[in-house]
Amino acid sequence: MEAEKLESMTLDSIKNLIEDSIEELVLEKMSSHLDKPVMSIASEVLLGGGKRYRPILAILSYKVAGGNNYREALDLALSSELVHTATLVHDDVYDQSKMRRGKPTIHSTYGTSHAIISGDYLFALGFELAAKYDERVVGKVRDSCAGIASGEILQFEHIHDLNTSPEDYYKIIDGKTAGPFASGCSSAAMVAGSREEISDALWGYGIELGRAFQLVDDILDLLGDELMGKPRGTDVHEGKMTLPIIYALTMLHGADRDQLRDVLTNFGDDRLHELVELLEQAGSFEYAKLLVSNHVERALDHIKELPDSEEKEMLTEIALISESRTN
Repeated sequence: MEAEKLESMTLDSIKNLIEDSIEELVLEKMSSHLDKPVMSIASEVLLGGGKRYRPILAILSYKVAGGNNYREALDLALSSELVHTATLVHDDVYDQSKMRRGKPTIHSTYGTSHAIISGDYLFALGFELAAKYDERVVGKVRDSCAGIASGEILQFEHIHDLNTSPEDYYKIIDGKTAGPFASGCSSAAMVAGSREEISDALWGYGIELGRAFQLVDDILDLLGDELMGKPRGTDVHEGKMTLPIIYALTMLHGADRDQLRDVLTNFGDDRLHELVELLEQAGSFEYAKLLVSNHVERALDHIKELPDSEEKEMLTEIALISESRTN
């Protein structure tokens, strides 16, 4: 695909570009006797689908920041997806999840050791691609990975912790989700050689969009979405304190709060309906959806001063898509 043809690309065509590039990378590594044993396993999750928003955002941010040849940002875009996929493989091990994107997880099929090694390999491959850029970009990738690790540790500290605060929740999701979104968007602007204010605007867009995305996923974990690729209530089974639950623990009192604590402490699939009713009673879903709308509005505010372009329209479309998923 020629660089100049990016001008008329759609979200779907950018996603196809990313999918093709990932497949090319997998084939390249499968042809190496060093990479083949581990890539043959890692490729199962890497090629297993997904929304690919992180690499799409990198390409769009590069273009909206004034970049002319998308191939300059392609390795950065792929790096973000490789690092993200690595975290999914490791998360599945930590959480002992059996399904990912509608398919068995790597550790379920090959065992924990193989899954950890596969995740490590994807991290290394992601850094290999990012290392082609200058030290500012590499530093952003490093900081993003540190944030993911710290967010994971914080989440562990609050497993089954019914005293988890909204501030705790945002520290976790800023590390695990929002930070990587922001890093990818701002790094792509750096690759494009943009002014600092443009890179900062895209950082703010990424932070707010990432927060909205995570809140939406938390809502859908409870209410259901076939595109999630995992059973409803997975986060509750794993003891994760998501915002709808945190809010309900604050708003409910007396017997209702005692019932909610009992549901969370002794949760099973047969109590999901009971949990959802209590959260609806507390107004948790309405509150979470309001926060999603607020974060989307702030994301769009960050980029409103950028020059009008097709890429800016697509950044806006992605933000609005995230909001619409809860309707």
